[in-house]
Amino acid sequence: MRRIERFMKEKGINVGDYVRVIERENGNSVEYEGIVMMPYELSSGETLTLKLDNGYNIGILVDQILDVQIIERAEPKGTKTFKNILPKRRELPNVTIFGTGGTIASKIDYKTGAVHAAFTAEELAMAVPEIFDIANITPKLLFNILSEDMTLEYWIKIAHEVANALNSGEDGVVIGHGTDTMGYTAAALSFMLRDLGKPVILVGSQRSSDRPSSDAAMNLTCSTRMATADFGEVAIVMHGETGDTYCLAHRGTKARKMHTSRRDAFRSINDVPIARIWANGEIEFLREDYRRRSESEVWVDDKMEEKVALIKSFPGMQGEIIDFFVDKGYKGLVIEGTGLGHTPTYVIDAIKRATEEGIAVCITSQCLYGRVNLNVYSTGRKLLKAGVIPCEDMLPETAYVKLMWVLGHTADMNEVKRMMLTNYAGEITPYTRFDTYLR
Repeated sequence: MRRIERFMKEKGINVGDYVRVIERENGNSVEYEGIVMMPYELSSGETLTLKLDNGYNIGILVDQILDVQIIERAEPKGTKTFKNILPKRRELPNVTIFGTGGTIASKIDYKTGAVHAAFTAEELAMAVPEIFDIANITPKLLFNILSEDMTLEYWIKIAHEVANALNSGEDGVVIGHGTDTMGYTAAALSFMLRDLGKPVILVGSQRSSDRPSSDAAMNLTCSTRMATADFGEVAIVMHGETGDTYCLAHRGTKARKMHTSRRDAFRSINDVPIARIWANGEIEFLREDYRRRSESEVWVDDKMEEKVALIKSFPGMQGEIIDFFVDKGYKGLVIEGTGLGHTPTYVIDAIKRATEEGIAVCITSQCLYGRVNLNVYSTGRKLLKAGVIPCEDMLPETAYVKLMWVLGHTADMNEVKRMMLTNYAGEITPYTRFDTYLR
């Protein structure tokens, strides 16, 4: 037993108790009030951890504690109850919320100190009860993984579950997803869900729900509203600015996470967001060229080629990187080129070898904003002669997913090029917009 655990036992303190701790600090006594957290497994076991009223945690060394006063005992488990199956209200639309992992609609368990995702109707009602006034909610856990562990297999499962829900009468679908790879999943669903006529909304949270600054509740509420709107596409809904005034709906093929921790991390790249969802529930559409709601039956086109790689061009890059994927039997490569879509000239021979062996090589730009243009500089023209496909203003991850989908349908390089340059899900804007650049 570690020292902190002995200390808590001696003082009669339990995890979840609300206590006042008097600490000796620089010869003076300082008081803190908060909820006792589970001792961290990886700590030395010398610290009592409190969650303060402001939402932040503080660690107090046992040697510095003068006294501990228990203000309120932890509430016994199970005192808050909701019906697991909530009665449907005829006047409300029906929305299924699929869980795949992440911190969206999560809650803190003070018995373990861990944050758990909420997937049952009971847990969702306790976490974000507002959504039950927007729609009849059917929650379903598909799997619970870290978003960086997402694979093609998971994308296909999500797509079929979404199609089944929409074709069974649901008015919209919300997918709780980790933010790090949400853009990839949104793009995959945008290509796989054909004849889509209802909203499919991906949502995540940057900060867990036990923090005062959490964006989980508002993001989920705005996503549920968007899932009931006159809209028929795949979109990502997340905070639109750092406050709690509105969320933005980004087209699934044009959204990227642009910040590691800000609540407004997602941006529409080279495009304008589809809508602004205000905190009061109002939906303000920001453009006209979006697909409206329809009663068409969605079907899943899940023919996808898994052996596609996404490669970043960099100074000193060697052709052996391209050769590696060729020798491993890959069918397609997407290269994030520099600037207008360039690679070092000394890897062009390796790229030419790849295209001559029937491997599709596509070029995007790691600049993100702007458009690939291989006709300006000699390097670009050499790449064109080597057989690469310039991918207009597509995001690299969108081009990667699209190439998987295209190669699932054809191996003919002329057809691959035609399909890659055809706009299927808003992934290509017809002209460069100068009002979309992030400042």
